Amino acid sequence: MPEPDGRQRCGWAGTAPEYVAYHDDEWGCPLRGIPAMFERLSLEAFQSGLSWLVILRKRPAFRAAFAGFDPVTVAGFGAADVERLLADAAIVRNRAKIEATVNNARRVLELDRPLDELLWSFAPEPAAHRRPATLAEVPATSVESVAMARELKRRGLRFVGPTTCYALMQAAGLVDDHVAGCWRASSR
Repeated sequence: MPEPDGRQRCGWAGTAPEYVAYHDDEWGCPLRGIPAMFERLSLEAFQSGLSWLVILRKRPAFRAAFAGFDPVTVAGFGAADVERLLADAAIVRNRAKIEATVNNARRVLELDRPLDELLWSFAPEPAAHRRPATLAEVPATSVESVAMARELKRRGLRFVGPTTCYALMQAAGLVDDHVAGCWRASSR
């Protein structure tokens, strides 16, 4: 059913303005660049167990707290930075996730290829990916997200399970899971 603006969207987009903007302007759009992909990887990890709306509303604070998700800067964070972040009520204050983000930045700097290139190497061929007809058909994982998670863990990254990796793949446009009938489904 079309929204008040006349556009039909994926059911998860709901009516929260943050969700609508994220759905319309970002989700499923091909994303490149190391800081941008590191941000998405980090925010998907922070989202684990929480609503994505919480993360969207806190995203400006996350960007400020994590230096725009510049891996070089975040890799330099030490114990005092972790304590500072744990005291920052504007972000999700979870020690394991904060420490994982710092660890992941360090691991990103050790990669033998750029992070975005590594992540995009797991994108399925677009022709092999079937557009879901309904939200019920949208998977939580895929063969590719399982392989991505395995490789990232092998390289020492944390909070990168298959579900988190699949959410990253959706968010960064590695897969296009806009459901049939969504106005964005025909935009790619």
